[in-house]
Amino acid sequence: MSSYEQKVLRLTRLAASAEQRYEVAKSVAASRGSQVAVRHKCFISYHGADIDLVTDFVEAFSDVFTPRVVGASDSDHFKDPVNSEEEDYIKQQIGAKYLSDSTVTILFVGGCTWARKFVDWEIASSLRNSPVNKRNGLLALTPSNRSENKLPDRFVDNWANDDSKYARYRFYPNTEAQLRGCIEDAFVARTSRPHVIDNSLKLRTYNSSC
Repeated sequence: MSSYEQKVLRLTRLAASAEQRYEVAKSVAASRGSQVAVRHKCFISYHGADIDLVTDFVEAFSDVFTPRVVGASDSDHFKDPVNSEEEDYIKQQIGAKYLSDSTVTILFVGGCTWARKFVDWEIASSLRNSPVNKRNGLLALTPSNRSENKLPDRFVDNWANDDSKYARYRFYPNTEAQLRGCIEDAFVARTSRPHVIDNSLKLRTYNSSC
């Protein structure tokens, strides 16, 4: 097993552990006649080069949300899209395979995240709404020391500094309460802001250099 595969396995196990702890917390609270704060299921879209930072993020905030961390890759063997039918098929497949068990997509913005085709595909699938796969809220986070990182074009189409569009772009959270508020806003956006979604951009067919 390669070093990267070991990191993916660790991240996957952390995500599974977070879900188990949430289930235990709910059970304990129910036995006491109380409730725990809702932890929305969040798919994390990221570039593999940032896996250590994503792992730190999940480890630090896994009591705030339930992470979904495995996304699209070359192992899916999708044909590069050449027409609208193939684009819709790719969005549907990614939605069904990776996003169907989540309600919010967190875009973890690193130095080269904008250049990755699978990140674009995951954002496109998150914005897509169908009877089978409902759209996700869309929230981008970046470590404070990378605040000038470029954003993926599809995300830019759905974000504005004045918060007038669908997505939100925030600095890395300082507290659990801060992150919880950001995730809740993205969750609510699915029904409060869908009319401003722009998912018209053609899917990326290759990774750009950065």
